[in-house]
Amino acid sequence: MDFREFIMWEGMMHFGVLAVLLLFANTLRRKIPIFRRSLLPTAVIAGFIGLVFKETIYSRIVEPDQLESTNLFLAIITYHSIALGFIALGLKVHEKLTVQSKTSRSFFSGLVIVSTYLLQGLVGLSITVLLSYTLFPELFQSAGMLVPLGFGQGPGQALNIGGVYQISHGFVGGASFGLSIASFGFIWASVAGVIYLNIMRKKGILSRSPEQRAKHVSNQEIESPDEIPVAESIDKFTVQIALVLVVYFFTYVFIYTSNYFLERGALGDFGLETVRPLIWGFNFIFGMLFAILAKKLFLWLRKVKLMTRQYPNNYMLNRIAGLVFDFMIVSAISAITIEHLRYLWIPFFILVITVGIMTVFYVRFICKRVYPEYPLAATMGMFGMLTGTASTGVILLREVDPNFKTPAANDMVVGSSTAILFGFPILLLVGLAPISPFHTLLTLGIIAFLSAVAVTILVKLNPAPSAN
Repeated sequence: MDFREFIMWEGMMHFGVLAVLLLFANTLRRKIPIFRRSLLPTAVIAGFIGLVFKETIYSRIVEPDQLESTNLFLAIITYHSIALGFIALGLKVHEKLTVQSKTSRSFFSGLVIVSTYLLQGLVGLSITVLLSYTLFPELFQSAGMLVPLGFGQGPGQALNIGGVYQISHGFVGGASFGLSIASFGFIWASVAGVIYLNIMRKKGILSRSPEQRAKHVSNQEIESPDEIPVAESIDKFTVQIALVLVVYFFTYVFIYTSNYFLERGALGDFGLETVRPLIWGFNFIFGMLFAILAKKLFLWLRKVKLMTRQYPNNYMLNRIAGLVFDFMIVSAISAITIEHLRYLWIPFFILVITVGIMTVFYVRFICKRVYPEYPLAATMGMFGMLTGTASTGVILLREVDPNFKTPAANDMVVGSSTAILFGFPILLLVGLAPISPFHTLLTLGIIAFLSAVAVTILVKLNPAPSAN
């Protein structure tokens, strides 16, 4: 190891480039009317600038190994930022919201997420099965199962399962196909989300810019009487970061321990090929669950008088979440590799465009029923999360609710925890589908049945809101 590698300049330079992209994009958004009127989030603008730069200039002046290293570093940022942001949101203490919801948020939010996964899988798998029997006989039939993974869970999960399909089931280019789906999901979240925001603005529903709607912060939000002081022997912001990192440490211990038993045959080949990638891909879900447990522990410690002051601070935790989500989205979009789209590009575009349109209409329809008190905020958050990742959902949500005064952000958090309970058995179908053509059709039938059940429950228990 040489001195340059020892002091890790390469990683710091990557962070520096991402910071420059964010600052440059922020300037463009504030100074150029077309960007300001578009409501395009700053991180999304920065991400696409980074993507264009990487694909047109950077890729031509560096060696292939260096380009691969850059893409790997961007993927690492993307993977960990999701978990860190969700942990920060999960650690927030209960606060009074401006808009209240009458629904059982945990149950219905989880069902909204799972029903969207099911419909994306149903449409996606139907398309690839149909194309494999007609226009593209060599198409891998179960490729459509990668759509809910790429759209709903992000590049890491789609890449992992696509790689399993490639290595274990002979899907040539499976990893690239999965990553391409996830990449196009970001485009759906950014472009379609922004178009919908502009439509709402023209209708007068979203009448002011986020800058106008944002408010100055009072000292009480940063330091309430029962909290630790802002500056003592340790800075209060340092404490918030430490809490997030400690929770992520225990998250890793849990994932590593689970991986240890799976590698020793706890669930056989199914555990190695299907369950293990799911566990590593769900790092943000487990992180959020451990954050909720930590919050419960703090409440118990205060109840028994072992902890006299409140350590988590909602304002600072929101800022941590905002920081990692901004870096996550710029790195995720910049990490897109256009070359991946050269594999099976006609079926790919048929797949992502059809499923994307379905997702737009379904999320808009179901959020109006389930969240009648704040339909626009819920639609933006859920649509961004169910086409990109949790961070893109938060980015779109911040355009509508910059201070998280509706329960929409909490819906995404608690809904994701419920969704893993509802959806984990469904995700096992990801491992069933590619076994044989019969198993693919069997999986398609099971998903169709489960989709009908989930949508029926949501519609029956959430009647359509009145026109008034």
